[in-house]
Amino acid sequence: MPYIPQDRRNEIQAELKEKGLSFTPQNAGDLNFLVSQLIENAIEQKGLRYANLNEFVGALECCKLELYRVLAAPYEDQKIEENGAVYTAPEATQKAY
Repeated sequence: MPYIPQDRRNEIQAELKEKGLSFTPQNAGDLNFLVSQLIENAIEQKGLRYANLNEFVGALECCKLELYRVLAAPYEDQKIEENGAVYTAPEATQKAY
């Protein structure tokens, strides 16, 4: 949730201006606020229109899916190998690759 304390918001904005892409959020709330700020900046530039909101939601969804596909799914596969599967149906235990 992006509703972090105002002083932390100010710190993030200042650090982002100073560090650019090397800025690292301290937690999920900071990351959410940062992403929300980027979207707000884009809305200010492009305008508050359905097409723009749809574009931003699509970009966020694709970002989420790519994060899961590239990092989370392989991590989960590793943990299945280490600890065993939760689901026992043959379809669930077959590797997708």
